[in-house]
Amino acid sequence: MGYQTKVQLIKRTNSEQWYINLPAQLAQAMEFEQSEPVEWFIEDKGTLALKRHNNPGSVLKAKTRSSIRVRKKVGLGDEAPSPVAVSTHA
Repeated sequence: MGYQTKVQLIKRTNSEQWYINLPAQLAQAMEFEQSEPVEWFIEDKGTLALKRHNNPGSVLKAKTRSSIRVRKKVGLGDEAPSPVAVSTHA
């Protein structure tokens, strides 16, 4: 499910400022904090990516003691699996 928003432009005498607002539902679901540093990346002219500097991590990938014990018993070690990059285009 996506959230639509509009690009806004504020023109001043000597400058202009472009804004893209993050919908509240999305910010809350991502657990953003006020003044949290983020960085924009241009993937291509149709994809703009936002990277968090303080990534809270995945709840689903959280390790428990029992999962670490099972991984060691079968000889997998306790390293986490490599992340998978996913690209979505509307």
